[in-house]
Amino acid sequence: MIEKHIVLEDIDPLVFYGVGNSHLQMVKALYPKLRIVARDNVLRVLGDEEQMAQLEESVERMRLHVLKYNSITEEDILDIVKGRQTKLDGVKGVIAYSISGRPIKSRSKNQQKLVEAFEQNDMVFAIGPAGTGKTYLSIALAVRALKEKQAKRIILSRPAVEAGEKLGFLPGDMKDKIDPYLQPLYDALEDMIPAVKLQDMMEKRIIQIAPLAFMRGRTLSDAVVILDEAQNTTAAQIRMFLTRMGWNTKMIITGDLTQIDLPKGQRSGLREAYDLLNGIEGIAFVEMDKSDIVRHKLVTRIVNAYEQYDKNRKDIKQYQNNESIDEN
Repeated sequence: MIEKHIVLEDIDPLVFYGVGNSHLQMVKALYPKLRIVARDNVLRVLGDEEQMAQLEESVERMRLHVLKYNSITEEDILDIVKGRQTKLDGVKGVIAYSISGRPIKSRSKNQQKLVEAFEQNDMVFAIGPAGTGKTYLSIALAVRALKEKQAKRIILSRPAVEAGEKLGFLPGDMKDKIDPYLQPLYDALEDMIPAVKLQDMMEKRIIQIAPLAFMRGRTLSDAVVILDEAQNTTAAQIRMFLTRMGWNTKMIITGDLTQIDLPKGQRSGLREAYDLLNGIEGIAFVEMDKSDIVRHKLVTRIVNAYEQYDKNRKDIKQYQNNESIDEN
């Protein structure tokens, strides 16, 4: 009789063991010649050497299944032990899976362009209106790269447009003041990574979320770096951010040029970057439009209404300018 310890790395053991240890009890029943004791993320196994080797192989496949899909069922466990392909293994085009097991994939032509641009370039700009999935899809690509060990960490950032005097009146320490600006990034991560695992990764700084001002002076290597809401950067800020890029790093910059919150008269850094960097090898620009909106159908109608409003204002302003010229 031999004894081995099997460590369940990179996953939430509670998902692996199942509700009320139901998955663990099933594994024990499938390997009757072994005594299996679970403690935290370690399985202590005693018994027959041949069956132990089979268990090790099955447990590793189960671990990888949980790592990839964030879930596992008793049917999956049986398929794995019997050496069969699970029903999820055959699904194509999936970037990542939500914590509920929902597949996350591109849902429009331009979203697929973003996926392909990320695979083929080191820096990608995703520009488009609200609701087109720019941020969510970008974080999914980053999570996939981390799970597949193509990157060692994820770094997410946003400009805190009101990080001046108004921020000082908010309660709490600096983290408490900044977190509301970064909440959309937390929301996406919490949908893809189990809470316990996400907290652990953030404590170990495998996943870092910080306002843009905190990027100054850093070199960002071995990472997927995402700058969200880049339309609210100044020219100096986005220049600073883009030059943080280190070795084995990919950057995704997202923004909506129709929702610039900078002071009137100040040019968006995203607009300047678009004019300067479009066409440079290794940098891709993916432009999304209202056909890519994946939120509630009302979002498309709202975007249409504002587009028409902006067009009408532009036409009126042009007409007034022409009238003024004629009078002179």
